[in-house]
Amino acid sequence: MERVAITDSLDLSRLVYGMWRLTSDKDTSPAYVRAKIDACLDQGITTLDQADIYGGYMAEEVLGAALTPALRAQVEIVTKCDIVAPVGRHADKRVKHYDTSRAHIHASVDASLRLMGIDHIDLLLIHRPDPFMDHLETGAALDDLVRAGKVRAVGVSNFRPWDWELLQAGMQTPLATNQIEISLLNNAPLTNGDIAFHQRQGQPVMAWSPLGGGTLFAEANESLRARLTQIGADVGTDAASVAVAWLLAHPSRILPVLGTNNLDRIRRISDAAKVKLDRETWFDLYTLALGQEVP
Repeated sequence: MERVAITDSLDLSRLVYGMWRLTSDKDTSPAYVRAKIDACLDQGITTLDQADIYGGYMAEEVLGAALTPALRAQVEIVTKCDIVAPVGRHADKRVKHYDTSRAHIHASVDASLRLMGIDHIDLLLIHRPDPFMDHLETGAALDDLVRAGKVRAVGVSNFRPWDWELLQAGMQTPLATNQIEISLLNNAPLTNGDIAFHQRQGQPVMAWSPLGGGTLFAEANESLRARLTQIGADVGTDAASVAVAWLLAHPSRILPVLGTNNLDRIRRISDAAKVKLDRETWFDLYTLALGQEVP
């Protein structure tokens, strides 16, 4: 499995296992969670994507119950903070909001470390842009976490270029990556400046919902689905792998984050890395996703 350096001291597996559905599985036992992680490791997928809010603030604890010191040493753990929803440990809150205050970030990181039973987070992301953010306070809080060794690297999620630049202006630590929604159907980041901004600076981005939350295979996208299926059949894989390969082919080094609770599907995640798309095939799929030829 290819690896991508996001800082001088941290690299991630090119494909990332997303754990946002972890608590929705009928089996959340440590043994079954461990089986999912082992299936990833067998393919060279070592990066696990979490967030404090996943599973109503329960997913990190479910992961932590499955981690052993030996297993922890084999994986990179990504988690996120700043979304405060009135559920779980924040059930007393009146309204869903974002909190990028120093106190909240530090408390969230401490809770994540405790729940997962780990002594550091490999990559911490600010989950959503906060319109009430004091970038100097937020930036200093993130710098402090890196200096303290609680976090190896910091980044963001769902930020636009101007959000990134504002936060970075308040920090000494370079932001490492931005996790944004990118897929064949949600392809606007390729042309609205989001990918170009990070590609120019050599910052690989992470892609959440790389299969469009399943809508990629809806009846409305029959032509695209048929073409994906055909390409997959030609190389011995499925349509989903080809859709992920479409992202992998992009020169900006996108890291797709793939989440499923099905062990068989987990075991096939790396099939996407085996699919090689030439430029015309890439544009063939892009054209079908757009519903028209490029100008």
